[in-house]
Amino acid sequence: MRPQRREFLALAGAVAAAAFPPSAFALDYPARPVRIIEGFGGGGTPDLISRLIAQWLSQRLGQPFVVENKTGAAGNIATETAVKAAPDGYTLLTAVSANAINPSLYHNLDFDFLRDMVPVAGLIQLPMVLLVNPSFTAKSFREFLAYAKAHPGKVNLASPGIGTPMYVAGELINLMAGVKMVDVPYRGPAGAFTDLLANRVQAFIITVPAAIGFVRAGRLRALAVTGTRRADVLPDVPTIGEFLSGFEATAWDGICAPKGTSAEIVNKLNAAINAGLADPQLKAKIKGLGGETMPMTPQQFGKFLADETAKWDKVVKFSGAKAD
Repeated sequence: MRPQRREFLALAGAVAAAAFPPSAFALDYPARPVRIIEGFGGGGTPDLISRLIAQWLSQRLGQPFVVENKTGAAGNIATETAVKAAPDGYTLLTAVSANAINPSLYHNLDFDFLRDMVPVAGLIQLPMVLLVNPSFTAKSFREFLAYAKAHPGKVNLASPGIGTPMYVAGELINLMAGVKMVDVPYRGPAGAFTDLLANRVQAFIITVPAAIGFVRAGRLRALAVTGTRRADVLPDVPTIGEFLSGFEATAWDGICAPKGTSAEIVNKLNAAINAGLADPQLKAKIKGLGGETMPMTPQQFGKFLADETAKWDKVVKFSGAKAD
């Protein structure tokens, strides 16, 4: 190609770029399928909510949004995959509570979640509940705290594993109430339920949807929920915050994108997702998962992520837990 022609084409490209700023290209987004990376696998709430929002976005934006499960390392494999993806809006991440907890537990990560990901939108919050065996001496959360204070190290609190929202919720009780419950980690909730029902552990914190069947059947007693308000399905069960002012611990999910993704694409996704969270049919499906919708602007979700990370950093340091 002759030099004059190359120079002409370069100039033409520059003029075109100036004439069509990033916002113009974002109007065509998405022009091909988008993948949503999810780190915990089929059947769990993050996977289910990812598939619900993917279906909504596919219908709303006219291109397939496909959920891709990349499990392992408490969600760190999925997060690293998203961090390394091109910041073009075609790879998104289902961000979860673990993303705010892991930075304090894992000290050899090749990424910084808050630095390397861009907040797009909140999706869902799941309240949790503190359960005891009906034969346990404490019949209320007030009595439970009194017993734990009088018997330090004697209350065995089951959790689905170090670093889960349930684990840090228990440690937050220890921190705020000045008690010393002993964490008993399991490889998921099934073993914890078995041992709580058999009275081999004294208490367990788990999401309300997972617990409600045992509570309604009278097999387990719900003492308190961990959110800022009482759960609709457990209206007579108080919040922990009614006894420990400022207490809040929830499991949550949202959507993030790799750092460098344009604001125009982020805002387009945010508007589409928030429209979904307001849609009566999708809202009903989310409520069916036991959760509450969490509509936020990207800025609000970013502040939420930073606040959660700072809160759990203090709790993890207090607990002394490490994952590597």
